[in-house]
Amino acid sequence: MLPIIIAPDPRLKRKAEPVAKVDAATRRLMDDMLETMHAANGVGLAAPQVGVLKRVIVVDTARKDEKPLRLRMANPEIVWASEEFELRDEGCLSFPEQFAEVRRPAKVRVRYLDHENEIRELEAEGLLSVCVQHEMDHLDGVLLVDRVSALKRNMILRRLAKAKRLAETESAPA
Repeated sequence: MLPIIIAPDPRLKRKAEPVAKVDAATRRLMDDMLETMHAANGVGLAAPQVGVLKRVIVVDTARKDEKPLRLRMANPEIVWASEEFELRDEGCLSFPEQFAEVRRPAKVRVRYLDHENEIRELEAEGLLSVCVQHEMDHLDGVLLVDRVSALKRNMILRRLAKAKRLAETESAPA
């Protein structure tokens, strides 16, 4: 289990470095990220969210009654995006209990290195498309709040700061 960085935190705004090769250490990171993501009831997680500045994401949009997807991607890049867009409610493990509508291409094709260091391509739509694009944003330091209006961004950040202060107060010795 890895600790998930909660916003606001400047580490979430840093750009991740490409992975030279998916080796044993990168596979271990991917597996740890999947375990962390599942434990937090998430559908995606990017390495910068756990303090690792590598271009690695994991995604699993399968529902409880479906076979797990368990996508592990290093150096993902969008090689095609549809001209149609969708507006969907998004959440983020680094922004607990905060949601916002974000407009993204409805479909994308992504090229990446899989957990065996093989080049793969994936065409995604629906929740999978949104999730992959959201996690790829993290690799460039782009956050959920960067994709919404200033008003919505300020509301979300105020709520997170308040929750953080409350948590610190509750954990402080009496």
